[in-house]
Amino acid sequence: MRTYPPPPDVITGRVAWVFGDDFDIDLVIGVENIKSYDADFLRGVCMQAYDPTFVDRVRPGDVVVGGRNFGYGHPHYPPMVALRDLGIAAVLAESFSPGFWRGETYNGVPLLTVPGISRTAATGDRVVLDWRAADVRLPDSGAHLVGTPPSDRVAHVIAAGGSLNLLLAEHGRTPAPTS
Repeated sequence: MRTYPPPPDVITGRVAWVFGDDFDIDLVIGVENIKSYDADFLRGVCMQAYDPTFVDRVRPGDVVVGGRNFGYGHPHYPPMVALRDLGIAAVLAESFSPGFWRGETYNGVPLLTVPGISRTAATGDRVVLDWRAADVRLPDSGAHLVGTPPSDRVAHVIAAGGSLNLLLAEHGRTPAPTS
């Protein structure tokens, strides 16, 4: 499993995509590709069913936005591997599927519940996100939303770059190098 560096406290980027309610995360790469962990392959199929230019547009620090129950279905890791390899730094949604939230939070991804985000944000909007405070600013529209901040433990997991890195650090061991 790939590891990623922890996010900065303030993430600055754009909204790369806005998904609707009950979005199955596997559809990001296509269900037929959920058994692949080859990052190059996953980048190549990422979002092809929705926007063939997605891979070329995404920049480090961008976020994706979802409606209610984002990550619905079986929470496989390859779709988020593809998104994170492209630079997606966080996911903001009205709510999350519990299995998806647990798995990706413990992989170090800031997943924040932000009421109103799917109706307020548009693809391409600039975003400034203080993930510790769940404070979202969309400078293009002047919108300011505040979601549910992560608990102290979850913030520690995210800041460490995932639960494995945090556990290793708590036991005086060096976290595995990121690749």
